[in-house]
Amino acid sequence: MNQVIQLDQYNIYLGNLKQPLEAFLSKHIFSKYFILVDDNTKTDCLPLLLAQVPFLQSATVFTIPAGEQHKNLQTCQQLWDNLLAEQADRKALFINLGGGVIGDMGGFVASTFKRGMSFIQIPTTLLAQVDASIGGKLGVDFKQVKNIIGCFNNPLAVFIDPQFLSTLPRRELVSGMAEVCKHALIADAAYWEKITAYPALEAIKWTDIIHPSLLVKRQIVTEDPFEGGRRKVLNFGHTIGHAIESYSLENDVEPLLHGEAIFLGMLVEAYLSTKVLHLSTEKLGLIQSQFAKFYPNLKYKYQDINAILDFMKQDKKNEGQRINFTLLEAIGQSVYNQEVKREWVEEGMRMLLI
Repeated sequence: MNQVIQLDQYNIYLGNLKQPLEAFLSKHIFSKYFILVDDNTKTDCLPLLLAQVPFLQSATVFTIPAGEQHKNLQTCQQLWDNLLAEQADRKALFINLGGGVIGDMGGFVASTFKRGMSFIQIPTTLLAQVDASIGGKLGVDFKQVKNIIGCFNNPLAVFIDPQFLSTLPRRELVSGMAEVCKHALIADAAYWEKITAYPALEAIKWTDIIHPSLLVKRQIVTEDPFEGGRRKVLNFGHTIGHAIESYSLENDVEPLLHGEAIFLGMLVEAYLSTKVLHLSTEKLGLIQSQFAKFYPNLKYKYQDINAILDFMKQDKKNEGQRINFTLLEAIGQSVYNQEVKREWVEEGMRMLLI
């Protein structure tokens, strides 16, 4: 059964996408239709979409290489060139079919082309479904710094169909669980208990997980749409996690996925929470044991730590020379704008990542 999550400016439709997407398209008149995919979603997800909604078979499909390393201004320029060549106008519809890279970059391309064309999001990864589908944050990476060029803009609608998750390898599902766990840790202790009750990833019923995760993020984003205050709690794990991800993109042959880096970031920031906000060591142990269900024990070398810390200095959440963290008072309770001693950060990273 489909569920509708209402936001101020658009709706999220959770469930089989055929009926809500056909109803949406029938209510709007667009001059043209464009679908953005990457190499993976072109093969695995586009056929599912076109089988459900045959009307879109006439849409023009743009394909980009898969991976965070292609989320840059060069790829945006290619897409703007494509839109110009296809004589796209502001009454066209841009459909982003893919994970967070497609949603972030496709939304940014649509929002900036001719000062803004309409777009919808059809997230196909767990990470994108529970995280990127709410909030209107769009952007690309620049000089290996995550999401440093971008804007806020909302889609006309979001369509979340769990069937797309069946196309994903286990590693992608694990990556998405990072944001699921984050939402529970920062705002909903009961939701955390629900997640920890699952013995393994394979036992999870996705609709039961996605819906409460979206409700957490909706509540936070509704209170603070432009990240002036409360919304910063969503950055838990991201101050260190983004730095690890940036370092991995620059140095690893097979870079970490976003959620993998965020798991590492949350491990360290949960440790920092014991130093700054006196999160109990018992709760830290529960977080560590829960993460161990979903996440392989990846480690970094001692010499990597300083390089990762250098990336933290570029974090867009920083204020002057102050590096800001969101930390946990307890499971389900978070506090933003917490400044942490550098030696504690180094201590946590060396304890948990080496």
